[in-house]
Amino acid sequence: MPTPNTPQYKTETLEHLGLVAGMIDELEIGHTIDQLVPQDPSQRHITVGQALKAMVLNGLGFANRRLYLTSHFFTNKPLERLIGMGVKAEHLNDDALGRALDAIHEFGVTELYSHIAARAVQRLGIAPKAGHMDVSSFHVDGHYNSDEPPEDDAIIHITKGYSRDHRDDLNQAALELIVEHQASIPILMQPLSGNTNDKTAFASTIENHVGHLKMSYGLNLVITDSAGFTPKCLRAFEQRDVSWVMSVPGTIKRVQELLDQADPETMQPLTDGYGYQPLRERYAGVDQRWLLIYSEAARHRVQKSVDKALAKRTTDEQKRFVRLCRKNFNCQEDAIAALGAFRKTLKVLEVIEHEVTLSVKYAHPGRPAKDAVPDRVEYQVTGVLAARVATRESWITRRSCFVLATNELNTSELSDAGVLEAYKGQSGVERGFRFLKDPMFMASVFFVKRVERLMALLMMMTVCLLVYAALEYRIREALAEHDLSVHDQKGKPTQRPSARWIFESFLDVHLLTISMAEVQVLVMNLDQDLNSLLRVLGWRYVEQYS
Repeated sequence: MPTPNTPQYKTETLEHLGLVAGMIDELEIGHTIDQLVPQDPSQRHITVGQALKAMVLNGLGFANRRLYLTSHFFTNKPLERLIGMGVKAEHLNDDALGRALDAIHEFGVTELYSHIAARAVQRLGIAPKAGHMDVSSFHVDGHYNSDEPPEDDAIIHITKGYSRDHRDDLNQAALELIVEHQASIPILMQPLSGNTNDKTAFASTIENHVGHLKMSYGLNLVITDSAGFTPKCLRAFEQRDVSWVMSVPGTIKRVQELLDQADPETMQPLTDGYGYQPLRERYAGVDQRWLLIYSEAARHRVQKSVDKALAKRTTDEQKRFVRLCRKNFNCQEDAIAALGAFRKTLKVLEVIEHEVTLSVKYAHPGRPAKDAVPDRVEYQVTGVLAARVATRESWITRRSCFVLATNELNTSELSDAGVLEAYKGQSGVERGFRFLKDPMFMASVFFVKRVERLMALLMMMTVCLLVYAALEYRIREALAEHDLSVHDQKGKPTQRPSARWIFESFLDVHLLTISMAEVQVLVMNLDQDLNSLLRVLGWRYVEQYS
């Protein structure tokens, strides 16, 4: 038995979770939830806001823990420091967290998230004037309501659909996000049924939410991919007086004409590595500014794939020509007609020499007599194939070009270069979806008991993305403001580290508690770089690691 003078030691894992907890508190996420969501009296130990904070800490802990293992994740973590006084790991059981998800769904996941996002951008001092809209799918374990027809519009339908994860065998749900351009903070999230069509989802969001975002944030530009380029979406934008930038689908005849006629040599310079041709078009009754854009980087990127496609197409056309030459025709006209039809199918090769040869057939073998009459006469095509000289260059140019469109006709409001810059920012929402699908993320494949909880879990995942993006933004802004740097993966100083790298830098940070007459808490392995970062981030973060 230890004597009263024998020190007692306890170690706890803090790592980067102090940063996550500090950002959740800075953005007042838990406070916002607890203000809005009625609390369940049976949840005596934790509030809904604390439950969500625990799930976000788990999700950003990069431990790949399922929801029902959250309490295990926190067994060696300093919970009172991270979440609140009196909170213990056993309080974070699947029943308490499940009831919190129920409460979130009952309030409305999209509505609650909108309140959280509004408070977050306010606290970060961000003005979301432009937003990037996209949809992605997540495959789920379990059938949920997949065997039942959808009944309630408020409940998404878990079912099979087009899978961006290439898992057509699994049921799925979808998530739609609008991400602001400055810090890649999601300002709108909406769970969708697994078979939702992007075009339908975009039109509904424009009709139901974009106007509200314009009033709330001053959002005046929405950027989407080509799924938004439909008459219904374009009319919805016009009705709400919101500008947009989109890529124009290559299936539209006018786009195909432009790509076929594209000539980089005659294009105007746009920005480094890009040339373009400005156009004015009218589509779906909407006057638009189109940019036919040529990318040098795309040209270098597509050359290998073009060569591979050309080789495959060449082999296919050669094989089909051999089959044509082996075919027998009853008359010369039929042979010439077949050759003409074959020529129309050629994309890579061309027939440069050809002739139709006559072949006679006799019923009996051996040399026929001089006066023997043939039993039948057959005609065959012969010829030589050659590659079209300009085909490779034409294919490379076509695949190096794309068309962007905007309804903002005033170039002083949105320049041609600004259109391209806005569209390139679409990668922010795509990175967000990749982050949510990271195998280390808690909900890469998830299972909860009810569809309502799954919808709330999608909201929690979006809050994880919000906190991650906000931390990355705050870290970069704080380093730039104080003219400080941290070391990157190669040991070089940088003011723009990724949040993931900063998280990894904190991996060895632990708490050592020594209990004797007094309790002493030591923070282990916090080097000068990390201490400097905490100081510029502010007192909340210093407090977590003190």
